[in-house]
Amino acid sequence: MTTPPPPDPTSKERIGFAGLGTMGAHMAANLVRAGYEVTVWNRTPNRDSELRDLGAHPASSPAQLAASSDITILCVTDSPQVEVVLFGPDGVSTAARPGSLVIDCSTISPTKAQEFGRRLSEFGVAMLDAPVSGGSEGARLATLTIMVGGEPADFERASSVLGAMGRSISLLGPLGAGQWAKAINQVILAGTYLGVAEGMTLAIKAGLDAEKIVGALVGGAAQSWVLENRSGRMIDDDYPIGFKISLHRKDLGIGLELARQVGASLPVTALAATFEDGLVAQGYGDDDISALARSVRKLSGL
Repeated sequence: MTTPPPPDPTSKERIGFAGLGTMGAHMAANLVRAGYEVTVWNRTPNRDSELRDLGAHPASSPAQLAASSDITILCVTDSPQVEVVLFGPDGVSTAARPGSLVIDCSTISPTKAQEFGRRLSEFGVAMLDAPVSGGSEGARLATLTIMVGGEPADFERASSVLGAMGRSISLLGPLGAGQWAKAINQVILAGTYLGVAEGMTLAIKAGLDAEKIVGALVGGAAQSWVLENRSGRMIDDDYPIGFKISLHRKDLGIGLELARQVGASLPVTALAATFEDGLVAQGYGDDDISALARSVRKLSGL
């Protein structure tokens, strides 16, 4: 893990931020609070009012965003959206100056990250892939884990900016390495969420006080962020947004495809993906990932 230096707005790097969803709006706000000059753009209009109140400047297009920025950050849904923002008719590449840097915090395939990096290099623009983990809480509190792929010099240039958004920031290899790490992260989370869901369901079916069970377990080998922060939702059968299950399913698709490419077997991930397909089909795609417990509870008659 690389510990970044504290944010240094005096570096005069101007920041552009595209994608003001559940994660991106908080991330951009933390950059403004850290003292950076931030310009923002979102595909859906009128998502930037709170950021403008904080001092961010609005842009009418990704091109305008890039024209006024030294570092442009993306946090959008998937590869097609990244491609449009970067290379569409009013995309970043049409106005970004040579020597500028793109940081893509979206979760996409490593292959696409490498392709986009090559295409940006034709415009003299460098790129880091820097997907994040930590949910909406981590985005709001600037405690995200940020997994980075790219050149060391570009990472060094971006480290203060990344440090304004996250706590654990690691350069893991060349472009695409961050996306590999994020896929592995999501694979591990799939098993963890399923394990906690099964444990909570078993406790409830046994007639035990599930909250007391959690209190006993968080100090032992079963302790995890999911057990500590999401078991309550599974007990209450209520799943307010932290990270949408539909987005996690998209991420698992990336992980399963990478597994096929390298010949790895991921049976737990495949099971989680099947459950998530069912939940999305039932209209629960906007629930938090902890809604995997819905499937386990239903199979158990709860």
